[in-house]
Amino acid sequence: MTKERLLAFTDAVIAIALTIMVLELRAPHEATLEALGEVVPIFLSYVLSFVYIAIYWNNHHHMFQLVEHVNGAVLWANMHLIFWLSLIPFTTAWMDETHAETMPVAVYGVSLLMPAIAYYVLQLVVIKAQGSDGSPLRAALGSDLKGKLSPIGYLAGIALAFVNPYAGIACYVAMALVWLIPDRRVERHLAAHRADDDRRA
Repeated sequence: MTKERLLAFTDAVIAIALTIMVLELRAPHEATLEALGEVVPIFLSYVLSFVYIAIYWNNHHHMFQLVEHVNGAVLWANMHLIFWLSLIPFTTAWMDETHAETMPVAVYGVSLLMPAIAYYVLQLVVIKAQGSDGSPLRAALGSDLKGKLSPIGYLAGIALAFVNPYAGIACYVAMALVWLIPDRRVERHLAAHRADDDRRA
């Protein structure tokens, strides 16, 4: 099976998740800066969740540049990822409605941790489908230290939420900043192979 239907479905789910989140932004009833200021925390949590979903969409796009065909295991691993991504609007809304109380902030962290695990599983399934020894994705990822350490960052944020919810949120922001820098590993791998092909030609 080619990858186009998988990518189209993933794009659709992510677009819907982003739409649901933006619909949670309610315009203030009063025409004052004070009223606008009251919705700033909700807007900031929207920005954080938008950034996280955008990071996954970007990295997913990069990864599938190295994938030609998908099998059933890859399809289900991808569904596992988008299931967890689809819950981010819910946990974002709960955190907003409760004004960042402990349990909603911790559960928000879980909704960030689980996609990170699911994305790692998807990588492993793709590598297995490609054949571990000759997998282009494995060659491009290398040790993938950032991917392996990310769950530790989310777990730290979840634990900090029980000490101070804003410390937990700060940890989630820090992890987003780590991933906000574009991951060039796939592009470097593709560029190296194009250079090799050009030399052979």
